[in-house]
Amino acid sequence: MNSRIYSGSNFFRQRLILSTLSGKPIQIRNIRDTSDEPGVNDYEHSFLKLLDNLTNGSVIIVNETGTVVKYTPGLLQGGTLQHDCCIGRSISYYLEALLCLAPFCKKPLHITLKGVTNDSIDPSVDALVHSSIPVLKKFILNDENLEIKIISRGLQPKGGGEVLFRCPIVNTIRPIKYLDPGKIKRVRGYAYSVRVSPAMSSRMVDASKALLLKFLPDVYIYVDHYKGEHSGRSPGFGLILVAESTTGAFYVAETISNPSGSGEFVTPEDVAKQACYNLFEEINRGGFVDSISQSLVCVLMALGPADVSKVKTGPLSPYTIQFLRHIEDFLQLKMKLETEKDEKLLLGTHKVIITCLGIGFSNLSRSVS
Repeated sequence: MNSRIYSGSNFFRQRLILSTLSGKPIQIRNIRDTSDEPGVNDYEHSFLKLLDNLTNGSVIIVNETGTVVKYTPGLLQGGTLQHDCCIGRSISYYLEALLCLAPFCKKPLHITLKGVTNDSIDPSVDALVHSSIPVLKKFILNDENLEIKIISRGLQPKGGGEVLFRCPIVNTIRPIKYLDPGKIKRVRGYAYSVRVSPAMSSRMVDASKALLLKFLPDVYIYVDHYKGEHSGRSPGFGLILVAESTTGAFYVAETISNPSGSGEFVTPEDVAKQACYNLFEEINRGGFVDSISQSLVCVLMALGPADVSKVKTGPLSPYTIQFLRHIEDFLQLKMKLETEKDEKLLLGTHKVIITCLGIGFSNLSRSVS
């Protein structure tokens, strides 16, 4: 089978995820070949190693300079695994890929990931718990053993976090139709702190409530202070806010303090205010899924049965737009996008209705019991 050839380091994960699901080999060339540090990064090497452990029969070839990667996918194996993630990126960098791949493994996946749980680059593990897991549950039937559990929280630059991810296997996934985002009925949150005073969490709670209670009365924010071996290796604090609608839509926003040693200190009040503003932005974008889970919805709709799925989202992120292009390339599937403008919303904000007829993907790796 001829390999699909791509150039550059952008959207590295997308290409590998869709290559694994479709069974089509790829070749990625010119990876940072003009950079001072050419080739794949440490976290990309770590991601390739994770794919190698997750699959059976994959062939991964990286040339001497690291600027060319050849990947021939094998069968998704699953099972009980452990992976040390590169601390250059958050654990969620790896989890986002596993959420797409894990349901189609041969055995239920039970994996422990170690590294950074919260950083300022990727969505945090908490964000995936409250945004992506509810989305995945809408597509699969046996979701009892689907969970992401934070055992230890680790912040940059040294990490030290530990996360458990469990996911059942499915034969096929079901189509969805979610067009009514509903109204916001409550806000929940987690103010966490590691290796700093617990008072930091309390200050974030007070500052965020002062803003949120102006809009709705049902606001509750938990204080999550990690101690001892569960507190990772670096100090810091942050706030995760989750807004839930009357129809079961979730909007997640977060802000974290600057990494230890960066020289710039932010107050807990500033972190809380920024998290609130980020949440307001997500709510204004609207749709049934927030910007974190847009790409997950698109790939699961594409893999669904030969039935129509529809979902309403906010404005598509650049990452999601490129994912749609790659879905067309690997699966030969085009999705219908309709724009729906709302005069009441801020200028430039619009809703997108994504309509898709799934390819009828079936889990051929699944063990027959």
